[in-house]
Amino acid sequence: MLSAALLTAIAVSCFAAAARLRRASWPRRGPYVAVIVWQVLGLAWGFSTIGALLAFGLAPYGRGVVGGLIALVEDAGTHNLYLSEVADTSLGATQVGAVILAFSLTLLLFTGLVASFVQVLRVRRRHHDLLGLVAHDDPEVPGARILDHPAAAAYCLPGVLRSEVVISAGALEVLDRSELAAVIAHEHAHLRQRHDLVLLPFSSLKRAFPHVRMVETYYRAVALLIEMCADDQARRERSPKELAMALLRFGASGSSPVPAGALAVTSDEPEVLTRVSRLLHPVQQLTRRQTAAVLSAAVALLGAILVLWHMPM
Repeated sequence: MLSAALLTAIAVSCFAAAARLRRASWPRRGPYVAVIVWQVLGLAWGFSTIGALLAFGLAPYGRGVVGGLIALVEDAGTHNLYLSEVADTSLGATQVGAVILAFSLTLLLFTGLVASFVQVLRVRRRHHDLLGLVAHDDPEVPGARILDHPAAAAYCLPGVLRSEVVISAGALEVLDRSELAAVIAHEHAHLRQRHDLVLLPFSSLKRAFPHVRMVETYYRAVALLIEMCADDQARRERSPKELAMALLRFGASGSSPVPAGALAVTSDEPEVLTRVSRLLHPVQQLTRRQTAAVLSAAVALLGAILVLWHMPM
């Protein structure tokens, strides 16, 4: 049962680490690294939780999680799987329940990921078709399509074969040329780095646990970091002040709803103010040593879980 206890401890620790990470200040200094850490914590929680349930349920085999699963499949294939308190390698009712719960959680997470991906693809395909009817190109705004809508909005619509940056007519009225160029650079950064795929696992968690407020909070934290990543890419091409002023102008003109499946340049007011402050008052980036330390800890966490999955019980 040692592996089950250790995996349980890791699963609980992932929650504590996520809470601390959300409140920490260093992610603003290294948003790329912080996004990786969030992804690792999500993976670690999933594998450690499922592993703990399997380690407990398959303990009678004494072969670890992986070996226990192989033995379970072999027993099921030979119809030698039964409930008993006598045989050393038989599973009790509680252990069978733990195994079923582990498989159920795995199925829930997997189907949530697939369902989120399929839904996003469908929504984006419909939105692409709609843009083909109502949006148009403008030679004065290269790299974007213009949508005749009075609300100020700018967003990108990722796709496998076609990706588009959309600027509303209302945004053209409130932004000058330099600010518009900064916004377009921001959106193209989202497309180049496929930030939509980075957000997809967290979107699937929201789908799997729709009433868990903590999941929504962590999703928003990751979404903000992704916006910071795009901000950092945009200010390599444009002045940070240009993008900051564009964000403030969007905020002053009133927020517009973001189409489903799209990544917009603006979000809620507190998050926009955080990004503006970061753009106007750049913080010192993480050093290479700090980055290496954080990534090494993330790799060590996943490595420990892998070892525990193979450790005899």
